[in-house]
Amino acid sequence: MASLLTTFEWSDWRNGTILWIQSVYVLKEYRRKGVYRNMYAHIKSMVMENENLNGIRLYADKSNLPAHKTYQELGMNHDHYVTFEWLK
Repeated sequence: MASLLTTFEWSDWRNGTILWIQSVYVLKEYRRKGVYRNMYAHIKSMVMENENLNGIRLYADKSNLPAHKTYQELGMNHDHYVTFEWLK
């Protein structure tokens, strides 16, 4: 029905670990039914309960406006970083 991967990154600015949400996928028939919201709530509770975890981050494609809306509804905001990349 859905999958989600987390990885971690040490943040020298935050002096702690940030969990990155990656590879989110919810089957089309389960979207907008709270599936991602429940997965996010679980991850957020992990961060709140662990003093070594300082936050949650994720990347979203600029054109994926439904995902942006979901993330904003959960209290996430755009950060101040711009991603640059080089791909072969």
